[in-house]
Amino acid sequence: MVSGVERTVFDDGETAENSDGVAEFYSAVGKLMKMFRERAGLTQRELADIIGYSEDMLGAVERGKRTPRIEILAKVDDAVGAGGALKLIADDVMKAKIRISERHPAFSKAFTAEESKAIEIHDYSTMVIPGLLQTEAYIRALYDMRRPLLSPDQVDEWVAARMARKEILARWPLPVVTWVIDESVLRRPLGGWDVHREQLEHLLKVGDMRGPELQVMPLDRMNHAGMGGSFALLTPPGRPQIGYVAAQHVNRLITDPVEVRNMAARYSSIRAQALGLRESMALIEQILGER
Repeated sequence: MVSGVERTVFDDGETAENSDGVAEFYSAVGKLMKMFRERAGLTQRELADIIGYSEDMLGAVERGKRTPRIEILAKVDDAVGAGGALKLIADDVMKAKIRISERHPAFSKAFTAEESKAIEIHDYSTMVIPGLLQTEAYIRALYDMRRPLLSPDQVDEWVAARMARKEILARWPLPVVTWVIDESVLRRPLGGWDVHREQLEHLLKVGDMRGPELQVMPLDRMNHAGMGGSFALLTPPGRPQIGYVAAQHVNRLITDPVEVRNMAARYSSIRAQALGLRESMALIEQILGER
């Protein structure tokens, strides 16, 4: 049994609930995994420990509620002695994932589901403006510059989906929300100067809101706890805090308590090193004035 393995949930933006016709296929894959596991005399917990993934995630895959990742199929195949049967269907699973990705937003469905209910949201961003702060024009620019190119219908659908997330900032009671944005993000005019100016002006409006806290990590910091990249922390009601990392359109939802605690400590250091709210707003105004 493997001990001390980081517990994570990986999500590429697809679950059986949004799989557009391939839910039955995922369900069949899950049943096949369960059959081989039980034939090997392993419980879900025992298999999860062997392959290094969470029991909840493994159970969701077996029930057809979550997309099976290719590497999980390979690890389960080896662990349960499936003789290559699960590896054999990996190519078909990948084809199904590609079909789904052509229809659904790239951001993680698992993450947005948790975000919509969270009582605390903390976000550190090094590449783009955080999703909840993005203007519609900025969102559209991000999707228009995607490669491979997205169809106009896909862009429209994904823009609408991301805009819907912003309702979080209009509800009451408002969750505890903080953001730290790297200064380089504020200086990168994605979508052109008009789009960028509108985005910066929107950040200034958010800075005036009662409740949310927005900070900027300046470029001149010689000590920087956030060099590992962007991440977010969510606190669901009545449940422990979870972490989230997204890179190259691969999303990782982190539930391991030790790893989440480390992320929270890192975020505290980042906030301490960043400019305060007043200084952050002054820097954004300065960048606006430089054009």
